[in-house]
Amino acid sequence: MASVAELKEKHAAATASVNSLRERLRQRREMLLDTDVARYSKAQGRAAVSFNPTDLVCCRTLQGHSGKVGAHELSLPFPPVQFMWWVRFSIVAYDWTYLELKSGAVSYISSQVYSLDWTPEKNWIVSASQDGRLIVWNALTSQKTHAIKLHCPWVMTCAFAPNGQSVACGGLDSACSIFNLNSQTDRDGNMPVSRILTGHKGYVSSCQYVPDQETHLITSSGDQTCVLWDVTTGQRISMFGGEFPSGHTADVLSVSINSSNSNMFVSGSCDATVRLWDLRIASRAVRTYHGHESDINSVKFFPDGQRFGTGSDDGTCRLFDMRTGHQLQVYSREPDRNDDELPTVTSIAFSISGRLLFSGYSNGDCYVWDTLLAEVCNYDHLMLNYIDVANYYLTRNHMDLECITVSSQVVLNLGNLQDSHGSRISCLGLSSDGSALCTGSWDKNLKVWK
Repeated sequence: MASVAELKEKHAAATASVNSLRERLRQRREMLLDTDVARYSKAQGRAAVSFNPTDLVCCRTLQGHSGKVGAHELSLPFPPVQFMWWVRFSIVAYDWTYLELKSGAVSYISSQVYSLDWTPEKNWIVSASQDGRLIVWNALTSQKTHAIKLHCPWVMTCAFAPNGQSVACGGLDSACSIFNLNSQTDRDGNMPVSRILTGHKGYVSSCQYVPDQETHLITSSGDQTCVLWDVTTGQRISMFGGEFPSGHTADVLSVSINSSNSNMFVSGSCDATVRLWDLRIASRAVRTYHGHESDINSVKFFPDGQRFGTGSDDGTCRLFDMRTGHQLQVYSREPDRNDDELPTVTSIAFSISGRLLFSGYSNGDCYVWDTLLAEVCNYDHLMLNYIDVANYYLTRNHMDLECITVSSQVVLNLGNLQDSHGSRISCLGLSSDGSALCTGSWDKNLKVWK
């Protein structure tokens, strides 16, 4: 029988052999990957998508959010966390038809807001705030339909169920709470919790319902894991990561479920990697994707379900092929003269066609990238009717609406719009029909552009 020392030696030799093969595969893939999406598209003569300067309309402003953004470990009445988002933002929605400020402003919330989500079918938005309430808004009328008092105000994420009848939220209490919007309130006007999902050992950073399955939900956490839950029973079905060696090695910040194949989802982490998971095989990650140099704050599947995008603290967005593992494109902005350092990407979203990638930055900019060409548009293209753009971005430095050209870049100043955002954009989300874009900012407002 082999001794322990011999077994260890054989294990070390096998590990070295596997690592050698892995490196050879990586080098071979790099040899085959002799171009990227932008260079190939240009070689094929593809034109860039562009916008008319009157392609956005601000129709609603929901005011009242306030707060700060922080990070790192805090002293709180909950288990210590290594990373957290402490954000204040407003919510904005855009329509690509025309740009004009319309009336509508209400004020309901007076504390930090951490997350937002659109209902899959109706024009509703749910927002989670540090004032200890989960609020559901009618995006068309600016009215709130529900104001749910939470047992824990430190909420970092919220999500609508596929049928729009339930909402989920999670945060620093390491739990995910489910509320049925049809439930009767008590005599104090409070809505009871339908279910509390407990089991994470760290804060809940993200939650998302499995498409077309109101009973299944996925959460990500600062405990380096993702969990699939049965909402009906409150039981944990599967855990992804943790004790398994193929899991993340740092806080998991974001998840995205493949709408084309709901058995697959990706997770982004502070370990600068994205991992692909199969709900049917929780014991190991299907694939690990490298490329970013810092925390990955946002992941989002491409509409066809074969690719996904990422946004990171390294200031870049990237597009990956799910099957091959190749990095198809990097969307990287040039440093601004007013920026001491390159702004980080806080959130991303794709248009329904996938041709546009929306990315929010820590300095308040929102870029709209052409996913094929990944370049800024020329001024000559600006006045054409829905032509191609590479980079159409929003800033916030002036009082009157204007388009500016600097070094062939077309800039639409978001701050030029009356009552527009005035600070960091923290989150992004498109309505289910793709007609409205929702953004979050530190300027304390919740806005709807349509």
